[in-house]
Amino acid sequence: MKKISLIVPCYNEEAALPFFYRAINEVSQIMKQYEFEFIFVDDGSKDLTLNILKEYADRDKRVVYFSFSRNFGKEAAMYAGFKNATGDYVAVMDADMQDPPELLPKMVDILEKEEYDSVATRRENRQGEPILRSFFARKFYKIINKISDADIVDGARDYRLMKKSMVEAIISMSEQNRFSKGIYGWVGFKTKWLPFENVERVAGKTKWSFWKLFKYSIDGIVNFSQVPLDMVSWGGVLCTFVAFVMIIFICLRKLIFDDPVVGWASTVCIVIFIGGIQLLCLGVIGQYLAKIYMEVKKRPHYIVRETNRKNESKKNS
Repeated sequence: MKKISLIVPCYNEEAALPFFYRAINEVSQIMKQYEFEFIFVDDGSKDLTLNILKEYADRDKRVVYFSFSRNFGKEAAMYAGFKNATGDYVAVMDADMQDPPELLPKMVDILEKEEYDSVATRRENRQGEPILRSFFARKFYKIINKISDADIVDGARDYRLMKKSMVEAIISMSEQNRFSKGIYGWVGFKTKWLPFENVERVAGKTKWSFWKLFKYSIDGIVNFSQVPLDMVSWGGVLCTFVAFVMIIFICLRKLIFDDPVVGWASTVCIVIFIGGIQLLCLGVIGQYLAKIYMEVKKRPHYIVRETNRKNESKKNS
């Protein structure tokens, strides 16, 4: 009997967990030919999420939970799930019911009958999402696909079902600064996209503010592209060329027309403009240096404070 591991990152999902647990139970009853493992990763929740997970684990031997010592982020939670999944197929799902559990049988059927290594989901529309957020999200997908090796479909969700071989490839990419949507594309493997209608959260509030999504998009670009550094380099070449041309122009103007350069205001504006470009370039370089700094320190991706998997009770990564 093949086994399916469901990885569910949780951060303050006290209100949504009962709905989600009921839904995945119903799906598992339909798919009786498969063994299930529910891996809940409590990412430092401040509500009763962990208590609820303990209750589920007490009455359901399929439930495995890992509770982090603090909030390490969704990327760390997914990585912990990947490292501890034991199934032949591994899926990542959100607890807020925005990833419909009823799609799982179809996803498994595709992997069983067709030559794919992964079945990924994407939203057909962004109904219910703020207009400004939708606009910037679409622009982000266009930009990152043009400037990097990451193959990310617009509307892509983290919700996907993968064969064990693909999961092992993802685990092998142990970088500290993780951007899973880019990693999925970078490792390759044959993926089939499954579209579905956008679904609202069943309960609770989203943890992704516009600012958090913006920072996450910057991380994605920096992690998977060196184009920003190339732009900085070519920007420096362009500024140097323009400055050289202007020096020649000013010298000729003085020699031919005896017209001295006047106007301190224009000079100050140019100095401020060039200074701004320099600071921008240093900021771009600083982003890459900061990523290198985090990588070389080799800190663990997460720290497990508590778990019901006995042989993993103190395992950190």
